[in-house]
Formats: sequence, C-alpha cells, structure tokens
Amino acid sequence: MNTRTRLSEKAKEAISAVVPIVAIVLLLCFSVAPVPPGTLLLFLTGSVMLIAGMMFFTLGAEMAMTPMGQRMGASLSRTRRVIIILAFALVLGIVITVSEPDLQVLANQISVIPNPVLIGAVALGVGLFLMLAVLRMLVGISLQWMLIGSYAVVFILAFLVPKDFLAIAFDSGGVTTGPMTVPFIMALGVGVSAIRSDARAAEDSFGLVALASVGPILAVMLLAVIYRPEGAIQNALELLEAEDSVVMWRLFMASLPTYLGEIAVSLLPVMVLFAFFQLFVLHLDRRTLGRILVGLVYTYLGLVLFLTGANVGFMPAGSYLGSVLAQSAGRWAVVPVAMVMGYFIVRAEPAVYVLNRQVEEITDGTVSAASMGTALSLAVAVSLGLAMVRVLTGISVLWFLIPGYGIALILSFAVPRLYTAIAFDSGGVASGPMTAAFLLPFAQGACLAVGGNLATDAFGVVAMVAMTPLITIQLMGAFSQLRLAQARRREEAAMLAFERLEEDAIILL
Repeated sequence: MNTRTRLSEKAKEAISAVVPIVAIVLLLCFSVAPVPPGTLLLFLTGSVMLIAGMMFFTLGAEMAMTPMGQRMGASLSRTRRVIIILAFALVLGIVITVSEPDLQVLANQISVIPNPVLIGAVALGVGLFLMLAVLRMLVGISLQWMLIGSYAVVFILAFLVPKDFLAIAFDSGGVTTGPMTVPFIMALGVGVSAIRSDARAAEDSFGLVALASVGPILAVMLLAVIYRPEGAIQNALELLEAEDSVVMWRLFMASLPTYLGEIAVSLLPVMVLFAFFQLFVLHLDRRTLGRILVGLVYTYLGLVLFLTGANVGFMPAGSYLGSVLAQSAGRWAVVPVAMVMGYFIVRAEPAVYVLNRQVEEITDGTVSAASMGTALSLAVAVSLGLAMVRVLTGISVLWFLIPGYGIALILSFAVPRLYTAIAFDSGGVASGPMTAAFLLPFAQGACLAVGGNLATDAFGVVAMVAMTPLITIQLMGAFSQLRLAQARRREEAAMLAFERLEEDAIILL
C-alpha cells in the first residue's frame, strides 16, 4: 500500500473522529450556548488542523514511533542482561517524559514549584516506574499486586497533600502518558516481552503504561508535601478571540512557531536515543532507516498541527461553552452535554488510536479496535458526567477516585489478566491532549460560572477520565469470559446429548 493511499485512509479515520465533536459544538452554538463569531471561527479552523494533525501523526506512529520502540526493545531482549535492560527503561522513561508536550502545560499551572524541578521529578517518577514495569515483565510478577501496592501508597499519601494540590497531582498521571510517550512505551513492552517464551509473555507486554502513570502522581504529591504550597494552582487559560479572519490567521501564526519549537525539542531526545541504537546495535538498512525518518517527519508535522489546533482553536471554545451552559441553560445541563462530548472526543485522542491497534494485533483480533473504542467512549462519557457533578457540588475528587480504583482492583481478580493490563493501560491513554485542551477548559469555564473553587473542583477531570476505563474495559473482559463459558457449556451439552442417542438414531443421523 503506497503512502498516498495510507494518508487517504488516515484522513478518513481522522474525519470520522473529529466531525462528531464539531457537530455537537455547532449544535450548541446555534441553540442554547451562543458563542462569539471569532471564537467559533477559531474552533472551526482548529478542527481542520486537528484532522490534518491526526492524519499525519497516526501514519507517522505506524512508520516510525512504533517500529523504533519495538526494535530497541527487541535489541535489548537479545542482550539477556537485566541490568542493561532496566537502565535503558529508566533512561527511556525520563527522556520521553521530558519530551511530552502536555507536561509543560501542567508545569505552567503550578507557580510555587519551579518548572525544572517539577518536570525533573515527574520524569524521574515515570522512569523509575517504567523500570519496575519492565522488571515485572522479566520475572513474571503479577500486575494486579503491583497496582494494589502502588495505589495503596498513592491514596495514603493523598491525605498528606494540601487540598488545593490534590486534584492536579492525580491529573499529572494522565497528562504524562500522551502522544509522545504511549507509542514508545507500548512498543517497548512488545519488544522486551520477546525475552520470555511462556504463554503469558504476550499478556505481560501490556501494563507498562499503567505503572508508568503512577510515577507522576507520587512525584507531584511528594513535591507538594515538601513545598507545602498554598494557592499553587493557577488558571492558566488564556481566552483568544478573533474579530475577523485576518486576526484569526495572526493568532494561529503567532502560536505555530511555539509548537514548532516545542515538538522539535520533544522529538530530539528520542531521535538521539534511536541514533545511538542505530550506530551501535541496530544497523538498519537504508530503506528501513529512510522509512523511519519519513515517519518521524510525519509525526512532527502531525503533532505540531494537532497541538496548535487543539490549544488555539479548541481551548477557547471549550471554556466559553462551559461558562455559557452553566449560566444560561441551567447549571445541571453541563452534565449530559459533557457526557455526550466525552463519548466522542476520546476518539480524537492520538494515543488511543495507537493503543487500540496494538491491542487488536497482540490479541489476534480477540479484542477488536472497534470494541476498545466503544468501551473507552462509554468510560469517558461516564467520567465527564461525574467530573461535572464535582464541578457543581464541590465534592472532593477522592470520593470518586478511591471507590473507582477500589472497584477496578477488585475486578482484576475476576477477569483475565490480559483485560486487566489493557484496562489500566487505557486509563493513561484516554486522558490525552484533547482532554487537556477542550474538556479541562470546559470544566474551568463551568466552575468559574457557578462560583466554584478552580483548584479543587475544576481540576481532576483528567484523573476522572483516566479512572473509568479501568472499570469498563475489565467489565468487557468479564462479559467476554461469560460468553465463552456459556458457549462451552452449550457445546458440552450438545456432545452429551449426542452420546445418549441410540445407535440407530446415530446411524440415521
């Protein structure tokens, strides 16, 4: 299949993911939540950039990011030296986390802790937990017990963290597993799992994202306990308006160089790491190397377009819609509206595409990309509804997260291990840049409109989005297991009935 055909396919996928969001927003804008023409113009232009960005990114991930991670992981598997593999996992976790664009957004909203300190601590947290995740794969430790231990520490520490800092600490676990991190971590899992030849090796290739998401939460909590910040969370949202098409063009052109530089800085450490492997370990032929380089160009272009469209076009629309709906359409109207938007918006997350495809490949179609997409959409719809209830009532995020994670961990004992690993991976993947650029501003706008506390009520949306897939994906696994058991019983009953038939009846048959 040539590149033009593949780009055409990716364009169709991107259009099908973004158009429902655009349709919902337009319906609201022309009915119960009027927005200024300039804001609507920014949103529509951002939508076009989102479609183009998704198209290039998904193709680039297939051509470059996933093969790079798999080849580096596979090359490590040939060394059979655990120390080297763990050291590489630590370095990779730190490098790709520093490269994650969403982490900059998080750091800019916390004024008390210096950005380099926060980013360094979060990156170290991801690196350490990625190293633990790889060690778990190598020695065959149960994922569920590692998750239980990790989240037990998280929730105990949560009671020591300042109230204004709690929600954003949980949000940090979602924003650091974004479009840069997920392709590499998941591909690394596939490569490293090749070391093991047992039947459960493929299952254990999942779970890296799940554990890597815990590191940032603990890192930010520990920093909060050390710094004891008060009023550390700011409203970093800057509402942009375009009076006409010329002003709109200038707004996008003013932001574009910023994202060109940010994504270049983000991709550079990954490229340097891959170059090291190419020179000393991989020695790929020119054709393969050329394909990866072209894929990196697509990845770069896709992320620049996607983030520019999301942050310049979607962010103002999200905030304005949340504010207007909470004021004019009745404050509780934001709950069903957020649920509908959440159902569709997760399909536009770049990393979700990577996860769904990888799950389908690893499971040989047992868990299809379509079923994963539907389960994630339902999960995010529920999480957005609960998040809006928090915004309107001021209930602490812990009243949702503790029971939610408790249910998810209990379910892990009742469903196949594969579904547990996929579920906890999907939690980090679902909470990506679209959540940060549209849903979080939507919650902020609604929160300010009803006079809520921005720090304690609006933040936590990312954490809620990361939690609900843990339950829905495992419920999907439980339902699948139930259907298999019913089919097996029907088959056994048919065989038993056949054995009881008289000899003449068997001959007649």
